Amino acid sequence: MRLSRRTLLSSLAGSALALGAGTEAGYATEAGSVAARGPAARALARLLPAHRDQVTFRTVPRAAGRDRFRVLGPAGRITVEGTTPAVQLAGFHTYVRQVGHAHISWAGEQTRLPGRLPAVTEPVERTANVTHRFVFNDTNDGYTGTYHDWAYWERELDILALHGYNEVLVYLGADSVYHRTFLAHGYADAELRSWIPGASHQPWWLLQNMSGFGGPVSRQLLDQRAELAVRIVGRLRELAMTPVLPGYFGTVPPGFAARNPGAHVVPQGTWVGFARPDWLDPRSDHFARIAETFYRVQSDLLGDTSMYKMDLLHEGGTPGDVPVGAAARAVEHALRTAHPGAIWNLLGWQENPHREIIEAVDKTKLFIVDGLSDRFPSVTDREQSWEGAPYAFGSIWNFGGHTAMGANTPDWAALYESWRTKPDSALDGIALMPEGADNNPAAFALFSDLAWTDGPVDLESWFTQWPSYRYGAADTHAVQAWDVLRRTAYGTTRADSWSEGADGLFGARPSLTTTSAASWSPPRLRYDADEFEGALPALLAVAPALRTSSAYRYDLMDVTRQTLSNRSRALLPRIRDAYEAKDKGSFAELTGAWLRCLALLERVVATDRGHLLGRWIADARSWGATAAEKDRLAYDAVSLLTVWGPRAAADGGGLRDYANREWSGLVGGLYTLRWRTYFDTLSTSLDTGRPPAPVDWYALEDKWVRTHPAYGVEPKGDIVAVAGEVKAALGL
Repeated sequence: MRLSRRTLLSSLAGSALALGAGTEAGYATEAGSVAARGPAARALARLLPAHRDQVTFRTVPRAAGRDRFRVLGPAGRITVEGTTPAVQLAGFHTYVRQVGHAHISWAGEQTRLPGRLPAVTEPVERTANVTHRFVFNDTNDGYTGTYHDWAYWERELDILALHGYNEVLVYLGADSVYHRTFLAHGYADAELRSWIPGASHQPWWLLQNMSGFGGPVSRQLLDQRAELAVRIVGRLRELAMTPVLPGYFGTVPPGFAARNPGAHVVPQGTWVGFARPDWLDPRSDHFARIAETFYRVQSDLLGDTSMYKMDLLHEGGTPGDVPVGAAARAVEHALRTAHPGAIWNLLGWQENPHREIIEAVDKTKLFIVDGLSDRFPSVTDREQSWEGAPYAFGSIWNFGGHTAMGANTPDWAALYESWRTKPDSALDGIALMPEGADNNPAAFALFSDLAWTDGPVDLESWFTQWPSYRYGAADTHAVQAWDVLRRTAYGTTRADSWSEGADGLFGARPSLTTTSAASWSPPRLRYDADEFEGALPALLAVAPALRTSSAYRYDLMDVTRQTLSNRSRALLPRIRDAYEAKDKGSFAELTGAWLRCLALLERVVATDRGHLLGRWIADARSWGATAAEKDRLAYDAVSLLTVWGPRAAADGGGLRDYANREWSGLVGGLYTLRWRTYFDTLSTSLDTGRPPAPVDWYALEDKWVRTHPAYGVEPKGDIVAVAGEVKAALGL
């Protein structure tokens, strides 16, 4: 069955219960009068139902082409003016942060507000200093959670609007577009579904890095994902946010040249152990026909938009004998033929975008989201690098969705304003692009504020104010804690050529000399661990009345988790010294301390719903129609966090543990199993005098991924109590 966009839209009300339709239907019954008042009012009813009737939203024109908002009004009668529904929500959120001491984020919220919303004594008004506020990495759909439902996405989109974003990358549904495109060009259903990877791995297929792993995908899964994609882009348009959809740049399934005589296909070799899909020469009539079908199918399913994401020759792709500039012009021509005036969106990453691309196409219709703004100190002049093409100042503060706290916020404060305001600046946006989202709420809020702040951000002032609306009121101990965090985890800079914090060694494949869990993560902590630890007792001393919000509890969990994680870097060298000295007593004592830290860490992260492997697995299994499909989807989801792919990619390509994270189930499951196994081999070696028995780590890991026990789907434990135990155990 091939579902058109019209069929999907008409069937949503009756067929999408698994996607959270019941939540929206219940709201519509309860608040039909609010629904008639517009998208921002409906969002407010979802977020703060008790206060929905106290706010009036009004649309106003842009100021000199810029989005703007203004909030004013007496207690209980607040008026929010804004250029779009999303901007109106950003205005309301700014008001409740500043005036109501409340805050809503993707990682905890504080919404204790008085019955009557407080008056605005001085209008709260902002004008965006850039046009584009772009969000999501290409990898987001994998590392943040492929198998989320509509209830998740509805809230996620509301929160992005509250933080001022207006362009959202949407990869969901692209699998159906490719499937339907190549069905129309002679491929069979089954061979296409085997070519398309499991949903968690699809971002790298769309980047032309790999295919097939984790599949085959089923027709029902393709249709479910298409239904959800329709709802997502529909909500974005309702809020006047731009869905950024994948464009077509030449990826083809195997055997394309054999089926299409005269087609020029360039093999792309391998990517960290995976065979890459072939690239069809964009200069050919064959490409033009495929692109026409692709854009027609995509428009039928998801509608048209004004920005399309395409990265030619990503991470080692080869042009072969195809001139890159001519290929880029052909890709651009296909896009403009289907969508005149559309913007070609590219990622600034490694060699992307190639200079030949920029030189060949209309730079005024390009928009580059820079993934390296806060990474390398050598990045200083993007106008020169990209010949004046418009771009966004971007940040990738984590890779693989690592749970490490922190970001290079001094670089954000110093660089963004100076780059934006320099003569002939081409900077016209921000791009929030952690590889995995829904974490690091302080970084999320601060980076989002860049686009709405006049002049450079004062970090000391910002971090002093942050806990008052994060927890609901001013508190000396909260301010003290966040000042410590500002100076440590959030005080790092790109001077060392890193943009993410170091991951913890508890999640590393065991070795006495390991310095990171992921192959491409910082080899050392980027701040003083002893200084960081001062944040934990300060947070625990926050007034009891401020400890009840999910925002406080998330932050306490995160600081406690990070404190324990940092101890791994102090413990491992001592374990190594004891082993090399053949000191059995010290070795036993220190490895026992290591395993006790792992047990404590498991208890800490088990208190938070977003840190549960069991929930990740349950979400994946919920999309399967049969027991076999449920198992396949669970493997797809869990393998991404562990082995990532087959042995060649995990070991030879270095991808194992790329997406390591300190989650309940991973910490108490795989990570504890690996370290216990390793310490047992070392202990036996000390007893026998023989070299340690080798361990086939990939075999152990892959077996665990396929046969692990069931893990809980609901949080357990009180983080205040558990954090207190950690504080005592560590002697803080």
